[in-house]
Amino acid sequence: MATASARDYNFNEMTYSPRATEFLLNTNDDAQGVTLRIYDAGKDGKVLKKVEMKRDKNIAGEWHATIKGDLKGRFYTFDVKYNGKYMGENPGIFAKAVGVNGRRGAIIDMAETNPEGWEAGRHTNLMHIYDHIIYEMHHRDFSIDPSSGLEHKGKFLALTEPKAIEYLKDLGVNTIHILPSYDYASIDEERLAEGNYNWGYDPVNYNVPEGGYSTNPYDPATRIREFKLMVQALHKAGIQVVLDVVYNHTFSIDDGNFQKTCPDTFYRKNPDGSWSNGSGCGNETASDRDIMRAYMMASVKYWMEEYGIDGFRFDLMGVHDIETMNAIAQMVEEEFAKDNYSIPRFPPNVLLYGEGWSAGSCAYPNEKLAMKAHMKQMPAIAAFSDEMRDALRGPWDGDDKAAFLGGVPGFEESLKFGIAGATQHPQIDYSKVNYSKEPWANYSSQMISYVSCHDDMCLVDRLKTSIPNISQKDLIKLDLMAQTAVFTSQGIPFILSGEEMLRDKKGVHNSYNSPDSINHLDWNNLKRYPQVYNYYKNLIALRKHHIAAFSIGLSNKNLAKHLEFLPGGDCLVAYRYKDLKKLGDKWSNIIVILNGNNDKRTVKLPKSTYTIVGDGDTINEDGIYTLTTDEIIAPPRSAIIMHD
Repeated sequence: MATASARDYNFNEMTYSPRATEFLLNTNDDAQGVTLRIYDAGKDGKVLKKVEMKRDKNIAGEWHATIKGDLKGRFYTFDVKYNGKYMGENPGIFAKAVGVNGRRGAIIDMAETNPEGWEAGRHTNLMHIYDHIIYEMHHRDFSIDPSSGLEHKGKFLALTEPKAIEYLKDLGVNTIHILPSYDYASIDEERLAEGNYNWGYDPVNYNVPEGGYSTNPYDPATRIREFKLMVQALHKAGIQVVLDVVYNHTFSIDDGNFQKTCPDTFYRKNPDGSWSNGSGCGNETASDRDIMRAYMMASVKYWMEEYGIDGFRFDLMGVHDIETMNAIAQMVEEEFAKDNYSIPRFPPNVLLYGEGWSAGSCAYPNEKLAMKAHMKQMPAIAAFSDEMRDALRGPWDGDDKAAFLGGVPGFEESLKFGIAGATQHPQIDYSKVNYSKEPWANYSSQMISYVSCHDDMCLVDRLKTSIPNISQKDLIKLDLMAQTAVFTSQGIPFILSGEEMLRDKKGVHNSYNSPDSINHLDWNNLKRYPQVYNYYKNLIALRKHHIAAFSIGLSNKNLAKHLEFLPGGDCLVAYRYKDLKKLGDKWSNIIVILNGNNDKRTVKLPKSTYTIVGDGDTINEDGIYTLTTDEIIAPPRSAIIMHD
């Protein structure tokens, strides 16, 4: 099978005007023909028109057709012929609008999907890379429960409602990471009343919003307009939107649009001819090939330009190659610069981050993959720190195994690794770090600090599972201490939605298709545990007000000068951000003490008069109490924040 040749790909498969609609499709060079069909409906019904597309005279593998007249409201499919056999109807690889369940492309006027004032609200003001406070959210989780009080439950429009917007603003988060929101396979859009649930990591049409989150999946324009309304509302509130993208695999090979259009071109194979499975989902895409690299870049650019997306989180980024990830980073920076944003080349202003690992071995040299260990080769991209995550809660391969939060010694250096943003620091013994024996970040902005996300157990469930018979009081104290570590680190902080409500998932480890009863946020928890919400809110505010202290890692040289680890011990990590007024902070020094032990510990301090602003239960920047001392007793299972 001849694959698509190297060229500048045009993925604009459908261009509508009232006078005529133009169609274009990229195939492998040896395609024998392409049949275009026009339908009246998004599913079923008779073919209205059948057209044999014409091969481009100058570009092998590019096919064209023009149909005169106004086709708005119609639907279309492509069917490509190889070796005398048609591969099957599909909407193409770059459909921008689709019918129900994404089986047919839709012919619409995209300009008509723009909300009033869209051009002004399409982009929000870029923030410094260190200013991001990331809140990871699944549309259904956030709003589906009656206790949310939101009208558009489980829909894009929930995030346009004043209650939702004001809640996010009050909490202080400024970057919403939405789980996969493109058209995916596992939700039947014709059976939404049955309440089927999925995270959405099974892509079908990468460049169309998921119909299950719209109020009418049968109308192709509705999902697009409502997604834009969501972005517009968040931007108006000063909140950026990060899209979770899953370019590393598709839900299926044989039944997928890639394989039906360009057989054996978009996926990697093992030497024996079997499909490589670095995604753990049955296939892995080949970002190293020209057409897939071009596709990823075009898709990212499209979400930025058409939908105003501000950043991207790459699922299983370690499946992709380094060259492609750097090409995407360069492209998005140039796109924003083109729009007259005044930005420097570094630090990056477009937030790009991903999982620095794969789910299995890939049919591509490991040294060329965008793994966490290779982040120094990708200076404009960040990765999650599983070192910090697992140092706090316990190793990924055992839900019942505790670590620092459970009073298990031996994770102190791994926690310090996360505090320093995965960069070089002279006081860290890297031989004792759990997964990385050397720093992998050039700058601490390349590290995402977190303790839980949608995947794996949420924080509350992990604490309950790894610390048997833990009291509610201690659970809350450890929860707050974990987030204190996250938000006072040099990395970019990230929390799972609902953690501020003391969310749980009934102990379910992998809730990707669990019902709402497992995944929903119970907003009544805000009344049950107001202390938790207030602590998160005030911790976020403290970070924002003293970002000079928590963004030192932009320069490794400055980090060693301004971050000092104080004498600690087993399950005791203390650190001082010092000489901060030289960096523009109003406080001279900030000290953080994390005591994971089940008893109190004494910590030696530089003698001074200190104002305690965090005592493990509350945070108050105006001060809880003051003391003049050269040591302090850290209560069990608690975090102390103080300054002088």
